[in-house]
Amino acid sequence: MTIGSNLTTFAGLPVRRFELDTGSRRRGARREEPRRPMPGERAAWRISVGYDAGEREVADALDALMDTVGAHHITALVIGSWGEPQASGPPLHLLTAARDRLTELRALFIGEMTYEECEISWINQGEYAPLLGAFPALEVLHIRGADGLRLSPVRHRRLRELCVESGGLPASFIRGFTDSSFPALTDLELWLGTQEYGGDAVVDDLAPIMTGTELPALKRLALRNAEIADDVATALAAAPVVARLESLDLSMGALSDAGAEALLLGQPLTHLRSLDLSHHFMSKEMAARFVEELPGVRVDVSDEQDADEDGFRYVSVAE
Repeated sequence: MTIGSNLTTFAGLPVRRFELDTGSRRRGARREEPRRPMPGERAAWRISVGYDAGEREVADALDALMDTVGAHHITALVIGSWGEPQASGPPLHLLTAARDRLTELRALFIGEMTYEECEISWINQGEYAPLLGAFPALEVLHIRGADGLRLSPVRHRRLRELCVESGGLPASFIRGFTDSSFPALTDLELWLGTQEYGGDAVVDDLAPIMTGTELPALKRLALRNAEIADDVATALAAAPVVARLESLDLSMGALSDAGAEALLLGQPLTHLRSLDLSHHFMSKEMAARFVEELPGVRVDVSDEQDADEDGFRYVSVAE
């Protein structure tokens, strides 16, 4: 699977593009003015610049968005391409510099690009602790891409949803997350990816998440797109955090009968509302057991995969 289309909704709002024609402007043509919102319209505003643009154009787009829409009306912001995301990380300092204007910002997506704009494993990222410190009221943070992704220990009292989409999530980022404090977090989604693309985490790195001690509000745990899905499932079979989850998601990964058996024979899962195991390498018999033994749970065992001729199991999203 590749990411072939941009979001149409984010944080419960329709996504509205707000982009400047930077290429035309450099050629001397008239700049395309962004469409003004309808009175009272609420949207997640998306800004993105072309491949031959850069930080100056991103700054212009952000300033124009705040001036046109009204910075105090912006509650959700989606950042697409910042010019050459395969060469440098996002200009997060532009957002932190605008924190006194973006006082109502509650949801943020950094790196919302399709594979045609930039392959997920090529997207450079940066250090997110200063951004979180600048927006203490932020509730939703989504990040796509993990090359150079960092998080120094930080305490954030309001963040309730964190999603990191990657073809390979560095263990150092996970350790930065587990060394931080997010007492309001209810939804955690990490695409662990493969070692080939920087996903060097092992189950021990996830241990603080699986105990749940520092995540008292967590209700949904998604450890997706994992090459180490069998190890993750085996660890979750006895992980204390599972007992208070409403949703568990191990989709998009390389789960086989070995990990599935351990998960099914471990602690009870009947309290869950949903269990997503889609894109898996389980046998039909094992997949059927989950459905049969968890009749009150929404179980998704769709998208059965076959290992290649060498027995290798591929995650859904890598490069």
